[in-house]
Amino acid sequence: MAKANPAQFIQQVRSEVSKVVWPTRREVLLTTAMVFVMATLTAIFFSLIDLTIREGLRALFDAFR
Repeated sequence: MAKANPAQFIQQVRSEVSKVVWPTRREVLLTTAMVFVMATLTAIFFSLIDLTIREGLRALFDAFR
């Protein structure tokens, strides 16, 4: 494939950028909220798993004292 000269390159970039479909403000806000909710739920889940394992190990080690 041959290299395009700078003018052709700029024209091709503009052509490709014009094909981009940008999300609406509502879509951006909705997906942002979904990301925050999922991140919060994931943090809670792993905190509970960590707490469960920690308490289980503590009970196991205390049994052998």
